[in-house]
Amino acid sequence: MTPVVRFAPSPTGRIHVGNLRPALLNWLFARREGGTFLLRFDDTDRERSREDYVEGIREDLRWLGLTWDREARQSERFDAYAAAVETLKAAGRLYPAYDTPDELERRRKRQLARGLPPVYDRAALKLTAAERASLEASGRKPHWRFRLEERGVAWADLIRGEQTINAGSLSDPVLVREDCTYLYTLPSVVDDIEFGITHVIRGEDHVANTGVQIQIFEALGAASPVFGHHNLLITPEGEALSKRLGSLSIRSLREEGLEPLAVLSYSATIGTSDPVAPYTSLTALARVSDFDKLSRASARFDIGELRSLNAKLLQELDYDAVAARLEASHVSGGRAFWEAVRPNLNIFADVGHWWQVVAGQIQPEISADELLKAACETLPPEPWSQATWSEWTNAIKSATGAKGKALFQPLRLALTGSDHGPELKVLLPLIGRQKAAARLCGRVA
Repeated sequence: MTPVVRFAPSPTGRIHVGNLRPALLNWLFARREGGTFLLRFDDTDRERSREDYVEGIREDLRWLGLTWDREARQSERFDAYAAAVETLKAAGRLYPAYDTPDELERRRKRQLARGLPPVYDRAALKLTAAERASLEASGRKPHWRFRLEERGVAWADLIRGEQTINAGSLSDPVLVREDCTYLYTLPSVVDDIEFGITHVIRGEDHVANTGVQIQIFEALGAASPVFGHHNLLITPEGEALSKRLGSLSIRSLREEGLEPLAVLSYSATIGTSDPVAPYTSLTALARVSDFDKLSRASARFDIGELRSLNAKLLQELDYDAVAARLEASHVSGGRAFWEAVRPNLNIFADVGHWWQVVAGQIQPEISADELLKAACETLPPEPWSQATWSEWTNAIKSATGAKGKALFQPLRLALTGSDHGPELKVLLPLIGRQKAAARLCGRVA
């Protein structure tokens, strides 16, 4: 079948790297198989959902290049959910329950004390019509539970293989709260049916939910989609990723100057059998993406490793891939400049520093006066090539006897104002004789 998949964030915050994993896996699967990618905002929580988060999520996805084919919002679909509620009530699968949180907690403790699983005891099903009327007359409003069939629910998981959940070991889930708002489970199933979702690819923390949702699909007379549950991302300390870890939000990574393809490459390859490596296009990433490569163990998201990968990606980018960005940054050094500086970039914005070194004003660090005097006296005439650096430093060495670090470091500090950077054999022709002479000899360029 041609896949139809969805990414369904709740707009109660910005996307973080933990959210990115299911978004990316769904997107790569859809593009690889010629399918459809739906962006669905699960915004039924009216108190916590915010419009600025909706736009922020769109902005993050656009920056990453994860474009979507369709968009939907659950807040616009309450009529569909109400109709599903009536269908489940008519089938005897949705029943009112009046238990308070305190009552449920007391029962849970009693069951645990008796060595029993803390599963809801379906006390609400034992209430008579008169007892329900009395509770409502006293001010209690019902929440509505889905009555699970006490049997095993099996499915062929796209990632984990054959899975079975014993629904008899689960509490009947609440689908509708006392205030008539919906929990995630029911709207998600209704939307998956109506939007023709064929594959649901999500985190392994939803495995138990899948057993429940399959029964809801069946109760609504619909076939279940194919499910796949991927491993989760954790911090290097083993902590689960969440929205409160703001330093790992997609927005924070963008503001740090990381490349979207570095973020995507890292997110797609950690916790897989593939090496962590940079990919220079989403097309290339889609070609190698395969659910069979996913590990069952959680994957550690290390921001330091991502930063290193970002530098590697920049080192692999050809000039044609960055020419427009260089122009937008007012860098006009062309291919020669890019190829000279890219091995020393951690983020793309670093080009600004090296363009200043090549074409602007710097504060040279002057030391080893006798050596720099000899450097001024032996500075060759232009035109310069990559061979100029070697010829020039050999002449300085002959004049002063300096060699190794004692020869090269004072020259680098005077020419660039830094003790590290691109190879001077490629940087020197870009700086040019006029600026080199000014910096070495203490004159203003």
